[in-house]
Amino acid sequence: MATGTAARMRAWTGPAILSFGFRPFFLGGAIWAVVAMILWVLMLSGQLVLPTRFDPVSWHAHEFLFGYLGAILAGFLLTAVPNWTGRLPVIGWRLGALASVWLAGRAVIMVSSGLPWGVTAGIDLAFPILLGIVILREIVAGRNWRNLVVLILLAVFALANALFHLDAALGRNPAQGIGLRLGLATAMMMIAVIGGRVVPSFTRNWLASNGDAARPAPPMQRFDKGVLLFTVLVLALWAVRPFGAATGLLLLAMGLAHLGRLARWLGWRTGAEPLVWVLHVGYAFLPLGALAIGAAELWPDALAPAAAQHLWMAGAIGLMTLAVATRATLGHSGQKLHAGPGTVALYVLVIASVAARLAGGLWPDLPFLELAAICWIAAFGGFAVLYGPLLSQTKPAKG
Repeated sequence: MATGTAARMRAWTGPAILSFGFRPFFLGGAIWAVVAMILWVLMLSGQLVLPTRFDPVSWHAHEFLFGYLGAILAGFLLTAVPNWTGRLPVIGWRLGALASVWLAGRAVIMVSSGLPWGVTAGIDLAFPILLGIVILREIVAGRNWRNLVVLILLAVFALANALFHLDAALGRNPAQGIGLRLGLATAMMMIAVIGGRVVPSFTRNWLASNGDAARPAPPMQRFDKGVLLFTVLVLALWAVRPFGAATGLLLLAMGLAHLGRLARWLGWRTGAEPLVWVLHVGYAFLPLGALAIGAAELWPDALAPAAAQHLWMAGAIGLMTLAVATRATLGHSGQKLHAGPGTVALYVLVIASVAARLAGGLWPDLPFLELAAICWIAAFGGFAVLYGPLLSQTKPAKG
């Protein structure tokens, strides 16, 4: 399989950015993370009014959850699925067409106030639907049934996006609707499922290669399966009924369960390699977010729920996607799997952005929100500068 994949990529004579699925979507997603944040800052300051059907907060939430994360998911799946199924990757102009559909969604939402909501929703939803069709075809052709769960999560993610558009069409507040919560809950399940495979796996490989006899708990043991089942139930309850003591207490229990799961992967032994420890820190934002959201449900006067949710939105999603994007780009472009000082700075900036956003919920009169935006822009702008040449110009690695 590896030989066939590498041969097909090397046979592509068009732009290097279309030689593998992660390339256009990791670079496009990072650029959009910067552009969307700049637009959001201008909207907050009153210097810009977008002709969008969404209110400013809802546009911000949608474009980071469904816009940015949608691109990174596509890049990850179009790269991982060929490894899962043993089939050849989607490359070339078909890949370019799929990326264009994602870009069309971003454009049409910005001008959606002058369009029927069905047209906007249809163009935006075309991307996850087409991506799902591609993934389904590959899974069925490769008889890789164990990864159908990832396709199911992608389908729920698309449904959440549709519900977000429906809330906007009905004049509701989509940023506080079930579509946003369902999309965010699905993203956390993706991190729990996929992260539960890759974090202990990469940790084990690194420990073994460095002569450390310690080994993380193997993925998907009985404990892991129990935590995942409990997580599905808690996140489903939170999506449908976000308020109440019962939901808050269950979120606290979920957070503790995932902290226990994370502790079994021995992340503290990986401090010498940022490409590995960043996966542990990124995953840690899943339980930390659950604890914070649960606390916000129980004690709303102490912490704003929106600030708590950013431990998931910016922390878990932001850092885990950046970790995956940097590692995949280095590996698939033939670089050494080691994070240099520039890459470490990107990780630190995202962590600083999350901390500043959380502080903004505790001390709203101080300029923490502005600091969070600056750190976010610097992190993903830095990724585009450091990794852009590898994604857009470097030929694929032979292995």
